[in-house]
Amino acid sequence: LADLWWIYSKPVPADGRELWTLFLQCSCIAVVIGGLFYNWMFASLEYSWHLSVAVAVSFSLLLLLTLLLVHPARCVFSMIMPTLGTKQGRKLLFSTCIMIAVVNITPNIMSNIKTILQLIKCICKNSSDSLLNSTALLEKVSWEFGDAIQETIPSIYKPMNGHFRFSLLQDSPLIYQKMHIAGENISREFLSVEVLVKDSIRVANRLAAGFFMLCLCFESTWYLKNYLTDLRFDNFYITKKLERLAVDRRAAHLLAGSSKKLLRPRGWKLSWEEVALCLVQAMLVTVALLLLLLVVAMDHFAFSVADTAVTKAAQFSAVPFTLSIKYKVTAGVSCPALCGDPTPCPFRELELLLRDFNRTYHHHLIFSSARCRISPPTPPNPSVLLVLGLLFCILYATVFLEAYAHRLCRNIAASFFPRREERRALHLLRKLSRRHSKE
Repeated sequence: LADLWWIYSKPVPADGRELWTLFLQCSCIAVVIGGLFYNWMFASLEYSWHLSVAVAVSFSLLLLLTLLLVHPARCVFSMIMPTLGTKQGRKLLFSTCIMIAVVNITPNIMSNIKTILQLIKCICKNSSDSLLNSTALLEKVSWEFGDAIQETIPSIYKPMNGHFRFSLLQDSPLIYQKMHIAGENISREFLSVEVLVKDSIRVANRLAAGFFMLCLCFESTWYLKNYLTDLRFDNFYITKKLERLAVDRRAAHLLAGSSKKLLRPRGWKLSWEEVALCLVQAMLVTVALLLLLLVVAMDHFAFSVADTAVTKAAQFSAVPFTLSIKYKVTAGVSCPALCGDPTPCPFRELELLLRDFNRTYHHHLIFSSARCRISPPTPPNPSVLLVLGLLFCILYATVFLEAYAHRLCRNIAASFFPRREERRALHLLRKLSRRHSKE
């Protein structure tokens, strides 16, 4: 492995064997990165299949030529890997989490809301249908009551008809058609809003992902540029070259006295600045986690409401009601002609007692039926929650590994440019010597 890394980090291969080894290394890297790039574009960013393949193949060929011919590009690309463990890598992971939530959680919430709207539409249609059917019952009641009046009252006092005139609405299909059109319009508008939100978030996520990828390459390039141009940049580590220079110049005591201020690039010790930065970044990740948990809670809440609504609606599918009519009337008739005596008689009053009308009618109001097309509630996908939880575990891991990622970047730059690392070590040793002289 040390020999392979030495060949990979050399500016120019020494012979044909090293050139062939370098070509195989760059080819393997290009193939692996091209496959990951295709999966990222197709699965995460939701680009089309042919576009993802074309871009991935072109990117792999360009990466192969760049790694094979440009030595600083190999260094920058090698530093991109550990840079994924820094804030730029976390931004890419955040973008991936957002896209997973948009593609999987948001449609599930919309589906459960559609179920609730379909249930409301079904209840409105069936209840209106049942109410319209109840008018037939009222017509039946009116005619039976009229017949009872006709049978009870003598023919001389009988009304012209005795029936109530009850007007029925005969255009019920028109009502159903209007309700159906209104429901379709609501569904169409709801679907258009859903598509607009998904497309907007998808485009924003694609732009953010491309921007974060450029930032990732820029940060690695910026680190290498500062490493090569500024001797003081990220130069507070006790490296092997620094120890060797200190021993050669008989200044090993300088490293022992400055052990609290200097760190070893391969050690586990963190400075107070690195610890504080880790805590701040962990708080930011926690805020993002809480926002994502809010979206997940909305998903569970929408499913719970839809499931409860469908279950309860099936339980009160028919509501009975009773119409009771109790009618009793006494009619007083005053007429002199009713006197039996032909001589003028005093004014008399005749009371006619109608027989009681006491009947009960039963009807049912139906709010839902099996004819309603209601899509079942969709439960949250546990695999999506598992993937999001895994990504956030990686995010928290990168928070505490960020300091070590910076150290790894420094080791990579030192292995690609050993002469520059020797100058940096000499500069740090002179700085420690001047500080020791002042003290």
